[in-house]
Amino acid sequence: MKTLQKITLVIGLIALFASCQTKTDVKQVLSNLDTRKEIMDTIANNSDMSKEMIVILMNSKKDMMLMMENHGTMMKMMQDNPDMMQKMMSDMMEKCKSDTAMMSTMCKTMMGSKEMMNMMEKMKSEKMDMKGKKSMKGMKM
Repeated sequence: MKTLQKITLVIGLIALFASCQTKTDVKQVLSNLDTRKEIMDTIANNSDMSKEMIVILMNSKKDMMLMMENHGTMMKMMQDNPDMMQKMMSDMMEKCKSDTAMMSTMCKTMMGSKEMMNMMEKMKSEKMDMKGKKSMKGMKM
């Protein structure tokens, strides 16, 4: 009887150690649609994780193009998460400083958009109005 207990104990310990040392296969975990969706939802609902994901996506030209193709989805995400939008815009501006082709493409795209040009004109005039008010502040009438 004691021999049976020892054998069972050894088998149990081996099984325990074997189960503790399994390495999770990322591709296998992500192949499950529900698990993948839960992971993405977790990232999307955590601003720190979202920022990390954006940095990773922004550093890949292929992913950057994919994000530009899915413009509507990206706009919705940015509206729902202003911190993410600010981080993404900052990262794009930094990327443009070192990638002149990307900067040229972005400028051409913005200049080709009537809405964007109107908004930039409006912002420019508001900035000029603010400068005028500041310089008028020091004058006595």
